[in-house]
Amino acid sequence: MSELHSDDQPSSHPNDRAVIRLRPKSKPQAIRHGFPWVFADEAVLDRRTKALPPGGLAVLEDAERQPLGLVTVNPVSKIIARVMDTDPNAVIDGAWLRARLTRALQMRERIYDEPFYRLVHAEADGLPGLVIDRFGDAAVIQPNAAWADGMAEEIADALIDVAGVTTVVLNGQGRSRSLEGLTERLEVIRGTTPDAPVQVRMNGATYLADLMGGQKTGLFFDQRPNHAFTQRLVGGGSVLDVFSHVGGFGLAALAAGAESALCVDGSAPALELARGGAAAMGASDRLQTQQSDAFDALEALAEQGRTFDVVVCDPPAFAPSKPALEKGLRAYERIAKMAAPLVAPGGYLVLCSCSHAADLTALRNVSARGIGRGGRRGVLIHTGQAGPDHPTLPQLAETGYLKALFFRLD
Repeated sequence: MSELHSDDQPSSHPNDRAVIRLRPKSKPQAIRHGFPWVFADEAVLDRRTKALPPGGLAVLEDAERQPLGLVTVNPVSKIIARVMDTDPNAVIDGAWLRARLTRALQMRERIYDEPFYRLVHAEADGLPGLVIDRFGDAAVIQPNAAWADGMAEEIADALIDVAGVTTVVLNGQGRSRSLEGLTERLEVIRGTTPDAPVQVRMNGATYLADLMGGQKTGLFFDQRPNHAFTQRLVGGGSVLDVFSHVGGFGLAALAAGAESALCVDGSAPALELARGGAAAMGASDRLQTQQSDAFDALEALAEQGRTFDVVVCDPPAFAPSKPALEKGLRAYERIAKMAAPLVAPGGYLVLCSCSHAADLTALRNVSARGIGRGGRRGVLIHTGQAGPDHPTLPQLAETGYLKALFFRLD
């Protein structure tokens, strides 16, 4: 068990805690104003702190030894400390977890009529490095920080107490974990293994989420408001959904009365789930799927002279980090160039990015350039972002990662 939850271990008592101190040139104001991280080159570690296991606790102090809060430390990560609580005397136990989860749940229950949403969005919900998506009576947790991985059992129990879920899946996969020195793991830690995909209702559409074998947690809740805005553009027309995953935009369009939707994705299992969602909606006759590389599909559709009233491109993160930014922006421009000719005159092109490193201005610029290189002109009518179950921490730009640009093309 992690030492974070146990009151009777020495490291849980404030007076016995290790200390991590900011270097004199570091700015404590950022932490005091809500920035949640300390990078390795900003800190001085004492002997006891260096000896902490990843996920151990320490008191964060400024250069003048004034306490700034309680942090969890991971000496193997570039983010050496994550702020857990502004109270340096806080005890991180089941009661603390339940309080944070209750606060997160109250907001989601006020906004959403049904229990399908991101319940915890890491730092923005005061649970650094922890993501929890809820699928009715089941929840999938992604512990992407060492403290959360070590406290997974306690998190699951608190989740059951607060939200009333009966199944908790731990999905410990992805790049974020490797940066924390964590190994991959996928297991059901409470309840029974789901024997079928979960039906999720959003915007009048039905999606199938594979909680054990799908991407990330099984479904992308973040695009919900952008699905809804796309529904307003459909007008009974035809829709092309590229990088569709389980049919995110395509099924939303069918629910809004689209005449047809073509979903293109490289994953056969994802497209099978899209077809299952369409069947659950009674819309199988209006859905077509194509397993293909997205760029190959765009090229082939252009050669066939196909056009659609709405074209959506929602690719994976082409620029997941700053070193990948230049290459990623070229890929976003190429997508825009290839997709633009497929939009019928007066139709709409939706271009999305989930890249942390590509900011809105850069994405808007390369998208407009790509549309122009594709021989089209248009106006930007709407800019979307993730839904309110993915709150943005103003001090941390990374929490506002999702951008969706809606263009009307001549």
